[in-house]
Amino acid sequence: MKRVITIGGLHGTGKSSVADSIAQKFGLRRVSAGVIFRELAEERGLTLEEFSRIAEGDLDIDKLIDDTQKDAAKKGNCIIDGQLAAWMAGEHSDLNILLIAPVEVRIKRIAARDGTDFEFAKRETIAREGSEKARYFEYYNVDISNLSIYDLILNTGKYDLDGVTDILANAIEIFFENH
Repeated sequence: MKRVITIGGLHGTGKSSVADSIAQKFGLRRVSAGVIFRELAEERGLTLEEFSRIAEGDLDIDKLIDDTQKDAAKKGNCIIDGQLAAWMAGEHSDLNILLIAPVEVRIKRIAARDGTDFEFAKRETIAREGSEKARYFEYYNVDISNLSIYDLILNTGKYDLDGVTDILANAIEIFFENH
C-alpha cells in the first residue's frame, strides 16, 4: 500500500516537527514545502519576507515546490507537509491533517525557531501569510480558509510535540487498520 499523509497548517503550527516525528514513527519519506521554500530563500540571501514578495511575481517558485509535493504523492510512502500539501497530493492522499494553533503561540514558535524577536517574527509571518493566501487563490483558486479538504484537525497549542505525535499516530494507525 502506498501511504500518503498530508499535514497542513499556517506557519508555526508545528507542521515540520510533527511531520518529522510521524515520518519516523511510520517509516515514511518526508517532503516539506517549508523546508524547500526556506532553502530557496537562503540560497538567494533573502529573508522569508523578501523571498515571499519575489514569489508573488514568480510562478516558477511555487511550481517547483508544488511539483515536488505532487511527485512525492504519486510515488507514495510519504508524509507531505505544507499549506497546500492536501491540494497538491490530491487523489493520491490517504489522510489529510490540519494543524492549528493560536497566533501568539505560532509567533513565539517561529521567533524561537528562527532566532528572531517576537515583533520581527510577527511582522514577517503576517506579511508572508497574506502574500501566500492571495497567491494560492490567484494561482490555484484554492481558499486555504476552506477546511473541507481535511480529515482531521488538531490544535497543537494544547499539547507538546509528544502529545501531538501520540494523538496523530493513534488516529493514523486506526485509519490504516480500517482502510
